[in-house]
Amino acid sequence: MKTAKASALKIDAPAPKFSLPADDGTKVSLGDFKGRKLVIYFYPRADTPGCTRESIDFSRLRSQFDKAGTDILGVSADPVKAQESFKKKHKLNLGLLSDETHKMLESYGVWAKKSMYGKEFMGVVRTTFLIGTDGRIASMWPKVKVEGHAEGVLEAARALAD
Repeated sequence: MKTAKASALKIDAPAPKFSLPADDGTKVSLGDFKGRKLVIYFYPRADTPGCTRESIDFSRLRSQFDKAGTDILGVSADPVKAQESFKKKHKLNLGLLSDETHKMLESYGVWAKKSMYGKEFMGVVRTTFLIGTDGRIASMWPKVKVEGHAEGVLEAARALAD
């Protein structure tokens, strides 16, 4: 199977469809957000420092995203139980999806070869997508730096017409 690269997804392209289990055990699909803007942020691993900071930042801004007509989903390869624990521990108020099969991660081009301390491995590249009410990619942030990122995504969501 060919793995898509984040660069293969372009602005105005249809967002790849998905259906994944959420932290509460329900199934969540792209179609559930039809007619709404949607932020999908992909993070490497639940309860690690950068992922925790990013998730807390998006959670803190949730009411402002709501006012901008925008839903938020966090996605990683962690199992549902880990997502559920992560959400409870940090009192997050947004949905976290589990993609243990890596199908969604691959379709969005964020499952890639990484290296740390001289070792290569496959993992999630921290990336965010803003999907418009039409189901098309409105903005993308590849290789995200966490500091100030959620605020920047909120500004883009506010600027995006409904």
